[in-house]
Amino acid sequence: MTCEDDRVILAIKDSGIGIPKLDIKRLFEPFHRGSNVGNISGTGLGLSLVKKAVDLQLGEIRVESEEGIGTTCTVILPSKLEE
Repeated sequence: MTCEDDRVILAIKDSGIGIPKLDIKRLFEPFHRGSNVGNISGTGLGLSLVKKAVDLQLGEIRVESEEGIGTTCTVILPSKLEE
């Protein structure tokens, strides 16, 4: 986590299975799960809920991933919301 003058940046990185490039486009759709998850449990709601919360705070979320290497999700939020 880092703080700048007008924003807060949170980066979360894992060394998991990664997300296929074709799935990145649909990553924030409710109930969409990666084509490579196999029998890993989940509903496909997690990132869609995070995206909704980030949007409500006028922020943005970025995802970088490579299959077999891992994924980095970066959330950028304004440190002050305009009134």
